[in-house]
Order: sequence, then C-alpha cells, then structure tokens
Amino acid sequence: MKILGISAYYHDAAAAVIENGEILAAAQEEWFTRKKHDPSFPAGAVKWCLNYTGFSIEELDAVAFYDKPFLKFERLLETYYSYAPKGIASFVRSMPVWVKEKLFLKDNLKRGLKQIQPGIRNIPKLLFPEHHLSHAASAYYPSSFEEAAILTVDGVGEWATASICHGKGHRIEILKELRFPHSLGLLYSAFTYFLGFRVNSGEYKLMGLAPYGNPEDEETRIFVEKIKSNLVDIKPDGSIWLNQAWFSYAVGLRMIKEQKWAQLFGMPRRAPDALLDQRYCNLALAIQQVTEEVVLKMAQTARQLTGSPNICLAGGVALNCVANGKLEKSGLFERIWIQPAAGDAGGALGAAFAAQHIYFDQPRPVLSEHDQMKGAYTGPEFADLEIEMVARKYKMPTHRYPSEQALVERVAGLLADGNVVGWFQGRQEFGPRALGSRSILGDARNPEMQRKLNLKIKFRESFRPFAPSVLSEDANDFFDLEPASPYMLLVAQVKEDHCRNLPEGYNDLPLKEKLDVRRSDIPAVTHVDFSARVQTVHQDTNPLYHHLLQAFKRLTGYGLLVNTSFNVRGEPIVCTPEDAVRCFIRTDMDFLAIGNFIFDKKELTDNIQVLQARAVTFQPD
Repeated sequence: MKILGISAYYHDAAAAVIENGEILAAAQEEWFTRKKHDPSFPAGAVKWCLNYTGFSIEELDAVAFYDKPFLKFERLLETYYSYAPKGIASFVRSMPVWVKEKLFLKDNLKRGLKQIQPGIRNIPKLLFPEHHLSHAASAYYPSSFEEAAILTVDGVGEWATASICHGKGHRIEILKELRFPHSLGLLYSAFTYFLGFRVNSGEYKLMGLAPYGNPEDEETRIFVEKIKSNLVDIKPDGSIWLNQAWFSYAVGLRMIKEQKWAQLFGMPRRAPDALLDQRYCNLALAIQQVTEEVVLKMAQTARQLTGSPNICLAGGVALNCVANGKLEKSGLFERIWIQPAAGDAGGALGAAFAAQHIYFDQPRPVLSEHDQMKGAYTGPEFADLEIEMVARKYKMPTHRYPSEQALVERVAGLLADGNVVGWFQGRQEFGPRALGSRSILGDARNPEMQRKLNLKIKFRESFRPFAPSVLSEDANDFFDLEPASPYMLLVAQVKEDHCRNLPEGYNDLPLKEKLDVRRSDIPAVTHVDFSARVQTVHQDTNPLYHHLLQAFKRLTGYGLLVNTSFNVRGEPIVCTPEDAVRCFIRTDMDFLAIGNFIFDKKELTDNIQVLQARAVTFQPD
C-alpha cells in the first residue's frame, strides 16, 4: 500500500511517501523553493518524493492531507461571529485566501497533483485526518512502542490545541482535547511576539533566551505570578484557560493587546533589533517556567488516563527541548519518544500513517528496538558527479579523497585546528534540526567558537546557544542524560566534572558579559545554565558522522563537536550542493566537506568577489 501525505497552506509545507508503513521519503517544500517556512502547495517536495520512490500518482492508494479544512473554516466563522463586530479587518483579510486556497482544497490538491504529473487520468482517494490526529500518528506509528500515551500540543489545528491519545497496536484513541482559543502554543507565541521575535519561527529564540533570566531574581517570580493571575488559569489536569481580554489572536491582526501587556509587565514590547536587557530575559524565563509546568501536568494526566509507561510527543510545543528534558527527568514515564519533525511538516508524515493504519486498518510493521524514522535522514542525496559540476561552475579547486576514512581523518584534523567546516553528506534530515547531514561543525572546546559561528557564519543573535553532537557511547561522560537523544530534542545538564565555577555576582552581569564567562571545558555548547541540547550520534543511523566523531576523539580525547544547521539567518537549511557552495562562499566558513570532496576557502581568495557576486544574497528574517 502506497500513500502520499501532504501538509500545506499554513506554514512548513511538506510531503512524505510511505509504503506498507515504511517511510520511503519525506521532504520540506522550503528546501526546493528556498523560502523559509514556505506554506505553499509542496509541488517540489511531492515531485521529489515521487521521483525518489519511482511511484506515479496513479499508483498511489491514497493522498492524505494533514487536517480538515471545513472544520477549520467552521472554527473561524464561529469565532468571528462570537466576537462581532470586532475582527472585521481580520475577517476581510482572511476570507479571500480561504475562498481561493483552502475552502476548495480538494480541487486545489487535484490541480497541484496534475501539474506535477501532467496527463494523469485518475487521482487517488483524498483523505483528510484531523490536524491533531495527524500529529498523534506522526508521533506514535514511527516509534518503537507497541503501546503508548500520545501528547500533542501546538497553536491550533481545527478546534483542538492539544490532545491526549492512547496508541495500541495500529489504533489510536483520542481521550481528551483542549480547544481554541485556549492554547499553550499560542500563549508561548504571544510572548515570542512581545519579546521581539517572529511568531511561528522565533519560539526557539525565546527558549534560548530564557536561561539568561535570573531564577533567583524576585522579578522573575513576580512575572510568573502575573502570568498566572492575569493571562492563564492552569488547571490540575494541565488544561488551561486564557483570558481573551489580553489577547488579539482570535480575531485581530496581532497576537496581543500591546498596551495592556506593557502596563502589566512594566515595559513595552521589545523592538526586534533592540538590545536585550535583564527584564526581558527574566520574562522569557517566566513564560518558559509556566510552559514547563503545563506540559508536565498534561503528561501526568496522559499517564493517568492511559496507564502507559511510554509517551510519544508531537506538535510545535514538542520542539521545546527544555520542557522535554524536564519531562524526561520527571520520571513520569519510563520511555519517551518525540517526532523529530514535530511541527506542521511532520503532519504530512502523520497524515500518511493515519491513512495507512486507521482508514485502511492496516497493521504496523514488525517493530524493532529502533524507531522507524531512519535517523530522520529521508531527504535528497547527491552523487560526486553533481558535486563536481557545481565546483566547475564556481571555478573552485577540488580535493577529492579516495576513501571515507581519509575524508574523516582530514576533517577531524581541520576541526581540531580550530577551523569551521561545512559538512554536507548523505540524505537530508527531515525536520528543523541539522543532525550531521547538513551541518556546520566546530570544536566545542574552543571558547571563541560560539561567537564566531553566531556573528561571522550564521549572522544571528550572539546569545543563541549551539548544540553538541556526541558519540552515543560517550554521552554520559559529558551530560546528565539517560536515554538516547538522536534528534536533538532533549536538554540535559553538563556533568559537573566538565564545569567551572561561576564568578561572584554572575547573575547580576549584563547579558553580553555573561556570554564571555567560560562555564566548562566545552564552552561552545554549554549554555548559561550549564545545559546543552544534545544529539547522540549512532553508528547504525549515521555511520559516516559517527566515524568523524571517533576520528576527532582520537585526536583530542573528546568525542563531540558543535553542530549547527547548514544555513544562514533567514534561509532554510541547504539542500543541494549548489546551496551549500553558495552558503560557504558568503560566510566565514573555513572549509566545506561535501561528498568525498573538501574545498578550502583560502584557495578562493583570487576570485572570491566574483564567486560572491554569483551567490544569491540571503535575506535576514
């Protein structure tokens, strides 16, 4: 049975193809259009998935879309009616889009599929699982669990904003839902907006800013109390009630009522490019603490309702790896598994699984100790000939290595010498995290590495932390982490024997001075609260990356590296060799390892201006 899953029209459009419950291909539309969070019909992703699998559209048993547009339209109409005459401007703006793109979704899907493969006569059955069911399916079916609680939390689907489900065998039962306008995801996004970041893309910046807040500061405690007493009522079961007197997202053009928030917190909304003072950091910490409290209460309810020792997570809030780390440490569940593409992109995968196992009532494949995501390496890969063609186009001297062992030994040496290396190998990772396939790598021991990566290569805020990739067998030597974390979705504390004592008065220092304090012997991946967002690298899912870490360990004694996504601010992660070369040329990366080739930036000195002119200029967010 062959099924195509699609997510589109909101953000992070994607496509996925499964056959008999096995993931063959999954890709995000932004890879192909180079528009970050591209919401449009994923023509490029669908075309690539079909080409990779060799399937024609007519061979498919079904095409599954990740939510029900009519239910979502019903929610919009009921919401506008309830608030009328408020929201007329938002209503007038949104209705043309709905009429053109979303209300007649079946016709748009058929039209898009026919444009991908002109001449097809028969479109397969179109299926529309609910949004949170798609999230739940994306979390449960690829997991290695025969039975599990499932928690999905995001902004909003049709009506649901969170759900608790129970997965057993090949069935999923929805047990409890939280409904719009009460939403943990929208609450977090409201603070994302107030703190000067972009909604739907800046939430991870808010999460990275939170540790700069002072947990011992009375102001942080007061902020938490103000949030709980004015904005959100948290129930014992984890359900929440948001006081709509403070918000505008239901029918307005903005997330919040800014003037009221400014009065409540004693400061205006932060301008996107303004400096971050301690008060904004404390507020970021306060909403992070509230979010963690709600997630833990929801998870506790999921345990009570299902009795399961296992839990699967999906939805945008499941990308909050700090909350995930707190859940793992809580001991509520024996095992936890998080869908690496937890946001809307993963909905395409979940829709396909829901069609396979729920609509067609097909059993799951035989489970193994490993999950079914194949390390999330489900995207395109490229041959050496394609790399050589790009090198010739950009007049780049090439150094080809005769074996993988020679390649990793050379790259490990470059990294040990303090160089930053672009690492482009194998199939691309599905989801927002670079996992050693489209990565920029550096030496975590280097105290200047975080600053260099942020300011000279990523072109982003200096406070943003970087994640470590560590040999799975060495993870417990560096981090207080029991389970594997192959998808970089758990935060753990750096072990004490690697940490340094903080200077007296550290919490009173300005943010910039906190950044200059060396906190451990792996400073480039140690956040201000001595935490790290860990990726454990496994021999069976990414052998080449695992070999690189082993080679680096032989040279330095440390089996870990800084790993950040291969892109610059405002752009998607690179997909093709040409994307990688353009990014390499425009930044201060020292070397590029792509396939069996290594390119040296110093060898481009004579024609670097010509090359930069050929490279597409990035657009910051």
